[in-house]
Amino acid sequence: MSLETKSIAVHRDGRGWLAEIFKPEIIGSKFGQVNITTAHPGVCKANHYHRKKNEWYCVIKGKMKLVLKDMKTGKMQEAIFGEDELKLVRIKAGTAHGFKNIGKDMLYLLYYVDTPYNPKNPDTYPAELIK
Repeated sequence: MSLETKSIAVHRDGRGWLAEIFKPEIIGSKFGQVNITTAHPGVCKANHYHRKKNEWYCVIKGKMKLVLKDMKTGKMQEAIFGEDELKLVRIKAGTAHGFKNIGKDMLYLLYYVDTPYNPKNPDTYPAELIK
């Protein structure tokens, strides 16, 4: 398992900034679902995996520790992501993932899932990775 990230160009001016994140050349042309979640300082979220879904995470505010585990090999990996350097990280199907807000302020995580959520078949399985 290798951590797949993409650097994101941030266009800044006196009004603020703009970043194009979920572009077809990165995520593919099929559209799934875009979500945003927040986490208070010290809070852990996710701690699950998907058998079919792929996700792409982008921290837009705050600082996050991401823990990944390949469910086939058991190999684990950790990385830190934050607003200081926008990156898009791909979480492939079959990779358990959990994250923790390691900053002092609220964490804002924007993420894309390549398959819309279906409550009758959520494709979400628990995996305790981070506390």
